Amino acid sequence: MPSFEESLRKLETIVDQLEKGDLPLEESLRLFEEGAGLSTVCKQELDAAEGKVQMLVKQRDGSLKAETFPAEKPF
Repeated sequence: MPSFEESLRKLETIVDQLEKGDLPLEESLRLFEEGAGLSTVCKQELDAAEGKVQMLVKQRDGSLKAETFPAEKPF
């Protein structure tokens, strides 16, 4: 299974190819389908990573406490 970085690089390459607009329809559809799959894989990996991210918050007594990193709200 490719790493997140490899999947993202491949997805960027596909987007570049599709944006040029000079591919036959069948090839464009194949690349679009592959890109959609890569996008899903990348999103799943990001969601899993977000669930693991924690930030340390300093307590009043000076101790550190691990808390779940707050998710950013969509625009």
